[in-house]
Amino acid sequence: MSSNPRSSNGNFRRKMRARFKARGDPCSICRGRLGPIDYTAPSDAAHPLSFVIDEIRPVSRWREFGYESAAAAAQDVNNLAPAHWVCNAAKSNKISATVNRPALVSLPDGEW
Repeated sequence: MSSNPRSSNGNFRRKMRARFKARGDPCSICRGRLGPIDYTAPSDAAHPLSFVIDEIRPVSRWREFGYESAAAAAQDVNNLAPAHWVCNAAKSNKISATVNRPALVSLPDGEW
C-alpha cells in the first residue's frame, strides 16, 4: 500500500500552507476571477472558495516532468501555488495552461 506523497512530509506541507496564507496570494488557476481565496474556511466542497495547495505540475504525472518520485514533485516549492478548492477540483491533474477556464463560474449561496 502506497502513502500519499502530499502528506508523507506533513511538516513541510503545514509550513507551505502557513506561508501561502500569510502572503494572501490570489488563486493561481483563475487568477482571482472568482474572488479572493477564503484562507479561514475548511478545504472541502462545502466551501468552494476555500484554500488548497495546487501542484502546478500534477504529482500523479511526476515522471513526465523529470521528478525522481511523486514525493519530490509534491515537495518542490516551485511546483506549489495557492488555489480555490473549486478551481483545483476543475483542474484535476491537468496543467494550468490546458484547463478550460469558464468566463464565469456559478457558485451556490452558502455559509462560506
